[in-house]
Amino acid sequence: MTVPLRVAILHYHLRPGGVTRVITGAVRALGARDIRAAVLAGSAPETGAGTELSVAVVPGLDYTTRLAQAPPPDRLAAELAEAARAELGGEPDVWHVHNHSLGKNCALPRALARMLGRGARLLLQIHDFPEDGRPENYRALLRDAGGAAALAGRLYPRAPHVRYAVLNRRDRAVLLGAGADAARVHLLPNPVAVEAPPGTEGPSAGEVFTFLYPTRAIRRKNLGEFLLWAAAARRGERFGVTLAPATPAEADPYACWTKLAAELRLPVEFELGARPGATMRRLVGACACAVTTSVAEGFGLAFLEPWLAGRPVAGRNLREITADFAQEGIALEGLYERLEIPADWVDAGKLRGAIEAALHTTYAAYGRTPPADAAARALRAIVANDTADFGRLDRAAQEAVVRRVASHPAEADALRPRELRIAGADAVARNRARIADRFSLAAYGRALETIYRAAAADDPGRVEALDSGAVLDGFLAPERLFLSRF
Repeated sequence: MTVPLRVAILHYHLRPGGVTRVITGAVRALGARDIRAAVLAGSAPETGAGTELSVAVVPGLDYTTRLAQAPPPDRLAAELAEAARAELGGEPDVWHVHNHSLGKNCALPRALARMLGRGARLLLQIHDFPEDGRPENYRALLRDAGGAAALAGRLYPRAPHVRYAVLNRRDRAVLLGAGADAARVHLLPNPVAVEAPPGTEGPSAGEVFTFLYPTRAIRRKNLGEFLLWAAAARRGERFGVTLAPATPAEADPYACWTKLAAELRLPVEFELGARPGATMRRLVGACACAVTTSVAEGFGLAFLEPWLAGRPVAGRNLREITADFAQEGIALEGLYERLEIPADWVDAGKLRGAIEAALHTTYAAYGRTPPADAAARALRAIVANDTADFGRLDRAAQEAVVRRVASHPAEADALRPRELRIAGADAVARNRARIADRFSLAAYGRALETIYRAAAADDPGRVEALDSGAVLDGFLAPERLFLSRF
């Protein structure tokens, strides 16, 4: 008989979102296993967070702002230890910490360092890296540390009693490239909720959309590409987007796209999820196919969830994310690697200027200077064989292409691929079964318990640091540049 483990699960908050869903799923999955888990967060769950978790509130763990400053790390470490003991009846065998390095609370990495020094066993699960398009978070961490050298020892500790969990092989490769021990970096994909298909007869009755983009339309979701498909639509095809952005920084780009869609009378409707009575299940049930044109993802639920609801997925492939799914036998052949347009549709001088400006901005945000060949490397990733990848273009260039295709429909024949490919019912059934098996809550619980027991058996030892500069290099590569994110 296995010995019950005590695990403290930490996150800044339990507001609605991806990490909250993961924590809720983990607690549910562990409920049937010989593990006692306590959840610690900076605030109680919000109404509508989709969780009924019992949570120990440690206010110093929440996001910090000008009005809510980070507490002293020694105090935070003591408060966390006290709350965990009260919930678990003793010291945790494992501390499972979500997004410790994100920069939303600079006291947390320092508090964890104190705890590591006392022998606490840590599982650091990284959903989002500050080095991956979050320069303001990274700068906050740098300011708090007083420089890159000090920061390295805080963000990514290396020790016999530290383990990491990541969502995909890309992130695992980044940590291994920074010096992590392969045996201590675990691939832990998120569980995916299984929904009964809305029906086998096709889209549900009522308002029907051919293509639905079930997303919050922020810049990295590449809304311009979705509009290009609408501009190139066959007669009778209808397109829908579920949610508007929720932050002021994303409002202007979104407004530009909605204004363009209205001006060109594209067959697109926005903010379907805000309509009375709308639910994601109903919206997905009212489409023939879900679409993703995103250029950056952490785990990639958009590639999995629609299949479970009985709908295929079409659009842009992100191989660094979906390679993991392919290894599990999930067929996503209908996705495209590039949406190619003739290169002469793009002003070469303006493109080069946009690339140089974006590289300068990106590297400067992280206190770096672009390599001498950075612009050439980025350009090669965008333009090849007399074609340009539409999704990598800046917003102005994308808008010009959408206008061109909307004004002259015959120009759509130059797109490669020419249309979004909708998989058939057999492919939907196969993928649904595979996803339900490989990414089920039960499978997640088994994987998590295996990691916890390995971590609990670790003997504390010397604490060093991974090469945080190598982590940054992994995400700053010029070949990863998508101007549509700016």
